[in-house]
Amino acid sequence: MTLPNGLTPEAARDIAARAYELDRKHVFHSWSAQKSLHPMVITAAQGCYVWDGDGNRLLDFSSQMVNTNIGHQHPKVVAAIQEQAATLCTVGPAYVNDARSEAARLIAERTPGDLDRIFFTNGGADAVEHAVRMARLHTGRYKVLATYRSYHGGTETAVNLTGDPRRWPNDHGNAGVVHFFGPFLYRTQFHATTEAEETERALQHLEQTIALEGPSTIAAVILESVPGTAGIMVPPPGYLAGVRALCDKYGIVFIADEVMAGFGRTGKWFAIDHFDVVPDLLTFAKGVNSGYVPLGGVAIAPHIAATFDDRAYPGGLTYSGHPLATAAAVATINAMTDERIVENAADMGERVIGPGLRELADRHPSVGEVRGLGVFWAVELVRDRATREPLAPYGGTSSAMTETVAAAKAAGLLLFVNYNRVHVVPPCTIGEGEFKEGLAILDQALTVADGHTV
Repeated sequence: MTLPNGLTPEAARDIAARAYELDRKHVFHSWSAQKSLHPMVITAAQGCYVWDGDGNRLLDFSSQMVNTNIGHQHPKVVAAIQEQAATLCTVGPAYVNDARSEAARLIAERTPGDLDRIFFTNGGADAVEHAVRMARLHTGRYKVLATYRSYHGGTETAVNLTGDPRRWPNDHGNAGVVHFFGPFLYRTQFHATTEAEETERALQHLEQTIALEGPSTIAAVILESVPGTAGIMVPPPGYLAGVRALCDKYGIVFIADEVMAGFGRTGKWFAIDHFDVVPDLLTFAKGVNSGYVPLGGVAIAPHIAATFDDRAYPGGLTYSGHPLATAAAVATINAMTDERIVENAADMGERVIGPGLRELADRHPSVGEVRGLGVFWAVELVRDRATREPLAPYGGTSSAMTETVAAAKAAGLLLFVNYNRVHVVPPCTIGEGEFKEGLAILDQALTVADGHTV
């Protein structure tokens, strides 16, 4: 028996042991206390599966960082990277190359409305950085409004825009960012009992925030179209349209962060397409080429782009539109189109994933709520359904969550977890049989969580 990359289990274990030894000696990991880390080695991947350092196969319900939308090792994308490397490995961003031009065309064809100018970055955080810079220069204003339950990246501006606790050690109160509450009916800040009430009251809160901060001081409102790491809270009907109207009313730029939710994740090319809203700027990364080579970008509306027709845009990156990354994007977008992968995500979400998770919720007292779209779902775990006390505190973890995740992993399921939530975010290519395999393992793991309920 061999792994998908041709290695025997014995050879893979030898490589994994050496990799782990060197990792612990030399690699500094992100978002982690280094001393207590015991990271998992991955030696191979294929489709919806990965293999760990001991040769165990795990179903990847995390899509790694919610980015392998097209699955692992898609042959068309691998071949495109190989072909591009043989042709032109790298070129400066000032020069035209066909991979970047074609990637820009394909992305512009799929972005909402007339967002047809594309600025390429290395990933999602710097896409957010540049979108905010464009908004500030376009408006001549500085403040940016962002929600508390959000994640926008780890660089200086992006991490200050972020609402979750990873911001706290980096926030000195001088980034020009003001946070507000977005809609989240399950844990409403507005004492709402219906989606309509949540929409109305959340929009009133945002408008009041704008009024109290001073509309003439605010450059942009940035929102994840469907917040990802913060909890996959699908906005209630009318909310994003209401934000669009408020931005228009006060001359504020509306930035849609589609870094995690874009490129098929919610069952449409972009999550904001579910709401028939067109932002002024749209950031993307992750699924644009499934993370095979780092790539992100900003899709820009004509009125924002026109600001820089006769005025130089003061920003750029050495690897903007890198040929290997954009060739991977071209292959990814074409494969997703030809193989109807976005449609598969929509179908799986509506017909299989949503019903399957809701059925689990009916049987497990630890499940407070299930919510999502496409292949983008959150299972909210609670100690008490009546009080909605979370199974882990905001910004922290708990033995209950650790044990639940460990049970899933031991049975062959790799999960994306944040605080008290399990995120079910497999590749957009997942099939019904693969999902049901993972669902059965999750069902078993949730019995562990049930043991911590009251």
